[in-house]
Amino acid sequence: MTRIYPQFVVAKFGGTSVADFDAMNRSASIVLADEQVRLVVLSASAGVTNLLVELSEGLESGDRMDKIDTLRTIQYNIISRLKQPTVISKEIDQLLDNIARLAETAQATPSAALSDELVSHGELMSSLLFAEVLREREAQAEWFDARKVIRTNDVYGCAEPELSQVAEQVEMHLRPRIEQAIVITQGFIGSDHAGHTTTLGRGGSDYTASLLGEALQASRVDIWTDVAGIYTTDPRVVQQAQRIDHISFAEASDMAAFGAKVLHPATLLPAMRKNIPVFVGCSKNTAAGGTLVRRETENPPLYRAIAVRRKQTLLRLHSLHAQPAYAFFAEMFAILAQHQVDIDLVTTSESSIALALDPTCATSGEDHTLTTSLLTALSSHCRVEIETGLALVTLIGNQLHQGTGVCRDAFAELDEHAVRMICHGASNNNLSFLLPGDTADSAVVALHRRLFE
Repeated sequence: MTRIYPQFVVAKFGGTSVADFDAMNRSASIVLADEQVRLVVLSASAGVTNLLVELSEGLESGDRMDKIDTLRTIQYNIISRLKQPTVISKEIDQLLDNIARLAETAQATPSAALSDELVSHGELMSSLLFAEVLREREAQAEWFDARKVIRTNDVYGCAEPELSQVAEQVEMHLRPRIEQAIVITQGFIGSDHAGHTTTLGRGGSDYTASLLGEALQASRVDIWTDVAGIYTTDPRVVQQAQRIDHISFAEASDMAAFGAKVLHPATLLPAMRKNIPVFVGCSKNTAAGGTLVRRETENPPLYRAIAVRRKQTLLRLHSLHAQPAYAFFAEMFAILAQHQVDIDLVTTSESSIALALDPTCATSGEDHTLTTSLLTALSSHCRVEIETGLALVTLIGNQLHQGTGVCRDAFAELDEHAVRMICHGASNNNLSFLLPGDTADSAVVALHRRLFE
């Protein structure tokens, strides 16, 4: 017999939405205004993750203490506004002591596993504080450790969830709690089979909310951030960017994958599997509306949006020997697979391969893909060229392969830009090109003016 669960909403709040006491109070009001919100997923307070990433890289004593003092100030600026600050201050102090201990260890023996454990403290602190803010507003709120249910592999810094285990643990440990109280938990963090803390990559709190929504069969997932929805491009780059009120899963997923910061790239996959609508709105101004992401939209346009992904790397491999193209390609891709390199975009000629690599998904945001061992293995078979500091600009739309004039529209305004790589054809719905990072904004402004204004 299939059990019928009550309808409820998962609400996720980003770093700016829990940046300080006032922001937390605004977010608490959003939670309390909707009785269907039963699970709240939080990011770390704005700026905290960056500080923790720096500590995980192994700082000298003076710099280390400065960062920890800054972290303490952020937390105590919130604690000092509580009616009963001592209720939560001991737990926050314990977490700050853990941070200091782990940061000292990182200075001597840094590791990816230690980094994940250290960085996880941002979400642990923000969720404890937010639960207390709700309790002081007389809500029945309960704190929950997401690591009990978000089970992942052990790829530290960019772990992948084990979906069957997540579903099993959520049903056992989390569902009974949300039927009794508003549950506050952490985004971004999980645990592997050995119980070690992992992270899902930068921006992974969105992904957590969607994963939990899928496992709990939620009616909707709300993503509360600092912008009122999803726009035709980043409104910080183009002031004329237009909000998209309704967008399909496929379109929004492409936007996230190709750099739109409003959603983590993997966020929509769980929602798509269970057809759970995702709403994106601004926690500072709920009256401004937002964007609803759903399976289909009416009359999807040829051009939907422009996305940018920065800090990209172009890897070019040139054959050293006269050999069939298939043999060279097989050899190169075997080496890349052996070193677990995630290839983003590819173009080929008879004796060369160009690969676009994206290092930005990892928690550290640094490129650890091109290791010495990988480059040594490649160099024994081919000539290697590396370009860094590039930006990937992607035009996202619908059935672009059937549209006439797409290439004219995409490149007519870019005569002054040194395009390094073009990819079109693998997908019917996007066209991507690499260019120097310092010219990306002007390219986006020109494209947006031609296509959307």
